[in-house]
Amino acid sequence: MTLSRFNILTALVVALLSWGIDRASKFYVLETLALQPGDAVTMVPGILTFVMAWNYGINFGILASDGTLLRTLLTLLALVVSAVLLVWAARHPRDGIFATAIGLIVGGALGNGYDRHVYGAVADFLNVTCCGIDNPFAFNIADVTIFLGVAILLLRPTGE
Repeated sequence: MTLSRFNILTALVVALLSWGIDRASKFYVLETLALQPGDAVTMVPGILTFVMAWNYGINFGILASDGTLLRTLLTLLALVVSAVLLVWAARHPRDGIFATAIGLIVGGALGNGYDRHVYGAVADFLNVTCCGIDNPFAFNIADVTIFLGVAILLLRPTGE
């Protein structure tokens, strides 16, 4: 089986861009705005607020723990999943949509993995509210890229 250099290059470029945007957004919130847990800054009234929270677990704080073992396991999981996805992309026939989706997931996984490694938890700060619904949850750009990547994989036409 031949490896798809196009897929791997596309996935790596998208992963690097996704990771970079996630890091830049977190740098802005943590360093420029210097938000502390619970701090909130309205960005777009009625729609977007930056609400700083540290997530010690996985989605929505599930399995939350500030223990080193869980943090290490989740960081390693991000690395393993990223490696497996990149191998999958390399072995998949040339497909830009597929490779982009893989890159989005990998970039997001590495963004959150970086947070766990450096900070001990994932920095969440995006809070979107609309239409009278009060959303109590915060997320980050890495979460968005993971969600988009998975959605693309699930919804894309496969041609098979």
